[in-house]
Amino acid sequence: MPFENYDAILLVSFGGPEKPEHVMPFLENVLRGRPVPRERMLQVAEHYYHFGGVSPLNAQCRDLLAALRTELDAHGISLPLYWGNRNWHPLLVDTVRQMKQDGVRRALAYVTSGFSCYSGCRQYRENIAAALQAADANEMQVGKLRVFYNHPDFIAVLTDRLRQALDSFEPPLREQVRIAFTAHSIPATMADTSDYVQQLQETCRLAASSLALPPSHWRLVYQSRSGRPQDPWLEPDILDWLRDQNAAGVRNVVIAPVGFLSDHMEVLYDLDDEARKLCELLNIRLVRAGTPGHDPRFVGLIRKLIEERIAGAHRECVGQYGPSHDVCPDDCCPPPLRTRPVAETR
Repeated sequence: MPFENYDAILLVSFGGPEKPEHVMPFLENVLRGRPVPRERMLQVAEHYYHFGGVSPLNAQCRDLLAALRTELDAHGISLPLYWGNRNWHPLLVDTVRQMKQDGVRRALAYVTSGFSCYSGCRQYRENIAAALQAADANEMQVGKLRVFYNHPDFIAVLTDRLRQALDSFEPPLREQVRIAFTAHSIPATMADTSDYVQQLQETCRLAASSLALPPSHWRLVYQSRSGRPQDPWLEPDILDWLRDQNAAGVRNVVIAPVGFLSDHMEVLYDLDDEARKLCELLNIRLVRAGTPGHDPRFVGLIRKLIEERIAGAHRECVGQYGPSHDVCPDDCCPPPLRTRPVAETR
């Protein structure tokens, strides 16, 4: 298998604190240059303190890297793996410096986001470009792997996670279960300049169709919104959806966080804590479906995306849209007029 075009793989993620004393510096990194009120930052900080000031995201990235190393080795891909974060250590610029020192010339980047929007795609590319400049490594080329919202392996993992959640209900109750597929809310101005909603809808449709779920039994909803209340963001919010289900007499729900790749802070706090507490108050039985994490099929998906670029492997996809582009066009996911994410990762 030829590797002359690339000589390294780079995992790029959002980053997260690993000690209570990391929380505020981490959030200051996230919000640097953004007009977010300090009270909002303190509010989000409490989400982390609720879990001991530790985000599980970095540990999950370590697990993913170990699994990916095993997967690549098993398929004869000996390219070295690197990892750099947008907002916390290991910081992307430090990783790029190490890559330069190691003689890396061309790398492929996998970012922990399966969907297209400014903060989930273009901003990561901007982060990589800024890190290359800051590390005086402008001669290094880093190409981003394509988004994979309609890759058959991604859909298979999501479908199995959803099936496992539905199997928690006794057969007579299963027909009564209503499903919320959740994803990170983003500003409407950001959604209007990307295929984010279209891609999410397709992922949900493919997963639901795999289990022969009628359209009336599921809906795409959103979570983890931030920013000013007067700014329009994607809706409905998961908590509002739960209240609507309660008003309609629904007593059994599944939340499937298809927009998230691992059980990081936004899944743990917004779903396992806030949404679960609301369900307990409303007397609704809630089962939360798992995320891909480092499922072997998901790790294999990443390996296949790498093989597409280094060996011209078949570009797999399912559904009504084709595989996404490898190289983003100049007008892809442009930044909105105002971006204020107080988010961990997508």
